[in-house]
Amino acid sequence: MILNRLSSLICLLLIFGSVELVQAQSSRRSSSATAVAEKEKSSEKAESEQTEIKWAEIELSGMLPEGPSLPGLFGEISESVNRIFDRLDRAIEDDEVDAIVLKINNPLVGMGTVYELHTKIKAIRKQGKPVYAMLETALTPDYLIATACDKIYQPEPGMLLMTGMRAEVSFYKNLFDRLDIEADILRVGKYKAAAEPYTRTEMSPEFREEISELLDGQYAMLIKMIADSRNMTEKEVEAAINTGPHTAASALEAGLIDGLYYSDQLEEIALENEDDATFKLAKKYGKEKVDVNFDGFTGMMKMMNLMMGVEPRSKKSVEPQIAVIYATGAIMSGRGSGGLFGGDGIGSDTMIETIREAAENDRVKAIVLRVNSPGGSALASDLIWRALEQVDKPIVVSMGDVAASGGYYISMGANYIYAEPGTVTGSIGVVGGKLALEGLFEKIGITTSYVTRGDNSGALSAMQPFNDSERKAMQKMMNDIYELFVTKAAEGRDMKVERLKELGGGRIYTGEVAVENGLVDEIGTLDQAVEKAKELADLKGNNKVERLLLPKPTSPFEQLFGPIDTRMQQASAAELVEGVLPVEMTAQLKRALMIDNLSKTEPRLLLMPFDLKFE
Repeated sequence: MILNRLSSLICLLLIFGSVELVQAQSSRRSSSATAVAEKEKSSEKAESEQTEIKWAEIELSGMLPEGPSLPGLFGEISESVNRIFDRLDRAIEDDEVDAIVLKINNPLVGMGTVYELHTKIKAIRKQGKPVYAMLETALTPDYLIATACDKIYQPEPGMLLMTGMRAEVSFYKNLFDRLDIEADILRVGKYKAAAEPYTRTEMSPEFREEISELLDGQYAMLIKMIADSRNMTEKEVEAAINTGPHTAASALEAGLIDGLYYSDQLEEIALENEDDATFKLAKKYGKEKVDVNFDGFTGMMKMMNLMMGVEPRSKKSVEPQIAVIYATGAIMSGRGSGGLFGGDGIGSDTMIETIREAAENDRVKAIVLRVNSPGGSALASDLIWRALEQVDKPIVVSMGDVAASGGYYISMGANYIYAEPGTVTGSIGVVGGKLALEGLFEKIGITTSYVTRGDNSGALSAMQPFNDSERKAMQKMMNDIYELFVTKAAEGRDMKVERLKELGGGRIYTGEVAVENGLVDEIGTLDQAVEKAKELADLKGNNKVERLLLPKPTSPFEQLFGPIDTRMQQASAAELVEGVLPVEMTAQLKRALMIDNLSKTEPRLLLMPFDLKFE
């Protein structure tokens, strides 16, 4: 009996002990699980509290034209200065973006556009966002843009091909002599050298003088821009240029760049002083993705809209506008021209229609004319000038890379004129003439007989040079055009005709010199011109003012398959040989075709004597 009770007690003790053991083990497991959960929660909280550093990457490369872009697919396949500025503005306003990286890869821009970009970058930095430049093989324009940035980086194998400035002008007289082609050219203004490549074998003293003065001005501006931006003396900058081209290492040693980094090391740069942060690089920041799904009927309609340049619907606005009219390319009679891949031309008909559209638009309170033109037809230039004179609204001109000869003619009646420091302007003069091809034709076995009536019947013939009577009549006509040019320019600039003639004669000037002599009012960018237009229209301080970009771009269909108006059709030989001939020869061919096209209907040209290309 006692043994049975003892056994029962032992069993109860074992059962209670087992229960306590299980409870203890359960309690320990519960505590362990709670600890793990708290640790994971703490880890997640720590991760959520980490700072994310975001940099926006924007690439500058290839052609960067100015003006309105096509909507949709065709507008997105190529960049423009306007789109780059829009993306930069978006990055400024984006609170998530901590810095901007500019990947500068040989953009095809002139000194005017360089100054626009340089000024824009400096404005971004003033608003508190750092801007970094990444270079690889950099030319002079690349580097000048980069100097506006906080830091400039290059990979170790990179190169800085900045070697100064050089003018090269080709002359064709010896070629014409061998081909029995006679260039019979007339001009007004001893510095009007547009025809010298066809009549001489080398520069005239006057041509050399103005080219030297132009290079002096551009070179001084280049050195000053680098010295001011890089905290160097002008002597140090000039020494660095004179020892170029540079490897990335020698550029760093000369103080031209700030570090040797590859693009994949941007994270290392961004997190250098950050102990607890992550890095994100937003590539192609602000570049809109285009819907390229063209399946089915809806897709076909979408493709047709893209081809015809139909713009997507947008909300209607009633805010006041400043019309920014882009006058880009050679000035010619008739309709303007343009292509998906460049080659703009200013047609007088197109430009007059655009000016009237802005003048008749009640929302447009002022006009900014953005001029980037070497000139062209004297008649077309005057017709555009006349259309601007008839506008009863403030007009401000903003000069880009070049606004010379006819480009200055269409500018001179504005209420106010801005130029970039490196703008090439002036060239107030007239040139005209022809190439007599009879000798060439005879060389290849073609002879020509003539029956004439009138002393000057051969003035426009492409076979023979001018006779004395024809030359006298043509020269008188060109003198009259020149008098018209300088008289209107003097009136527009509130200057005596005698003083204007001193500045004329075909002389070219940089923007800075043009301000000094009164041909231009002030150095400034397109943005400053828009602000001036707002001021003249009593809209100063109104942040709701919109920009209306004109003229509207030609539809992709017309650009791809040719203009509908036969007057717009131009020779395409240069496009056919592009990529086959060297770049220099293609450029010369394009210029020759442009002059030929202008000369067919206009014997008097207001044209700058050369093209400018900075490398």
